Amino acid sequence: MKIHIPTPLRVYSDKQDTVTVSATTVGEALEALTTQHPDLKKHLYSEEGKLRAFVNVYLNDEDIRYLPEKESTKVGEQDALSIIPSIAGGC
Repeated sequence: MKIHIPTPLRVYSDKQDTVTVSATTVGEALEALTTQHPDLKKHLYSEEGKLRAFVNVYLNDEDIRYLPEKESTKVGEQDALSIIPSIAGGC
């Protein structure tokens, strides 16, 4: 499956915009990603091992936080994950 890396995090994925991993669940896919690119882990996960609140992960077009099985959701070879960091600020 493919994982789409947002521009601000590409510095930690050898400047790749997409990383291909083998996995059967969303959690396994993210684990494979952070195994291939360990510097991404601290940007995606808290010290407790939970996805950071400002990191949104979409399986195809669905936010995994709203899927019944969340990170345990099954994935296939044709599926894609997108990491979307929240952006805050303004006046």
